Amino acid sequence: MLPTGFEAASPVGASTGNERANPVPAETTEPVRRPAEIEEITNLYFVHPIASRLVRVLAAVHVRPNAVSVGGMVFGVLAGIAYSHYEDWRWTIAGFVLMVAWHVMDGADGQLARLTHSQSQSGKVLDGACDYVTFAAVYVGLALPLSRQYGDWVWVVAAVSGICHAVQSATYERQREEYCFWGWGRGPLAPAALHDAAKVRKSQRLADLLYSPYASIQLLIGGGDPRIDRTLLGSLEGQPEQASFVRDQYRKLFAPAIRRWAALSANSRTLTIFLCALARRPLWYFWIEIVALNVILIILLHGQRVLRTLFSQELRSAGPVRCATAGYRERDRAPVP
Repeated sequence: MLPTGFEAASPVGASTGNERANPVPAETTEPVRRPAEIEEITNLYFVHPIASRLVRVLAAVHVRPNAVSVGGMVFGVLAGIAYSHYEDWRWTIAGFVLMVAWHVMDGADGQLARLTHSQSQSGKVLDGACDYVTFAAVYVGLALPLSRQYGDWVWVVAAVSGICHAVQSATYERQREEYCFWGWGRGPLAPAALHDAAKVRKSQRLADLLYSPYASIQLLIGGGDPRIDRTLLGSLEGQPEQASFVRDQYRKLFAPAIRRWAALSANSRTLTIFLCALARRPLWYFWIEIVALNVILIILLHGQRVLRTLFSQELRSAGPVRCATAGYRERDRAPVP
C-alpha cells in the first residue's frame, strides 16, 4: 500500500515556469550511476565501485564508451572459450573471473557515457549487442561439450534458453528505466502513453532502426499501461508543485519491487552459470532459465501491474489530474476544455 497521508500532503517545492512546460524531467544532469536503492547488491558493493575507479582512468585518457563495450565483449568471448572446458574446474574458475571482468566493463561503459555526456542510441545498441554476444559465447561454450555428451538436441535447449534470456533481460531493463523516469525524472524513456508499440517511429538512422525492435519487445512484455502512464504524466503536468512529492511516493512504493527483479539480472545468471558448471551440470542452468526464471518473470510482471494500478488509483483520488492528452479532468467530471 501507499504511505498514508497521500491526499492531504502539502506541496513540496514551488512551481517555476519551466516545470509546467516540461513537467517530467526532474534533473538536467544525469548522475553517473543508477539510483542505489534499486541496484543489484553485487553491483552496488563490488562491480560498480571498481567500474567507477576504472571510469576515472578511462575518461582521463579519452577512451570512448563504445571501445569499453567492445573490450568487455572480448572478455565475454574469452569466458565462453573457458567454459567450453568446464570439466576442468580451473577453466571454470577462469570463465567466472572473465565474466566478472565483463561485468566491470559493462558497468564502466554506461558510467563513462553519462560522465562524458556521450550517450547515444548507437551506444545503446552496441552495448546491448555486446551483452548478447557475451552470453551467446558462454552458451555456445557450454553447449559444445554438452552436445557431444547428450546429442544435438542440446543446441535447441540452448537456443530456447537464449531467447528466454533476451526477453527476461529486456523486461528487467524496462522496469529499471521506468523507475528512473518516473521516480527521478531521468533518462530518455518514452512512456507507454506516448509510444504506440504498433507504430515504430520512422528514422533513417541505423541505430534507431536497430533499437526500435528491442524497445517494442520491452513495451510489449514489460511496458506500462498507457492509461496509467497518462495519469502519472497528468499528475506531474497538472500539479507541478506536487511533482517532488509524487516522485517520492513512487520511489517508496516501487523501489522494493524493482530490487526483486535482480533475480533476472546478468549478475544472477553469471553466478548460476558458474555454480552449475562447477558442479559439472551446466545443462541445469539452461533448464533454470527456461522454467524457473520464466515463472519468476510472470510473478514479477503481475506484481508490477498491481502496483501501477494502486499508484494510479491513489493519484486519481488525490484530486484533479491533468490528462496528458486531453485537458484537465476530475474523477467524476467531463473534460474541461
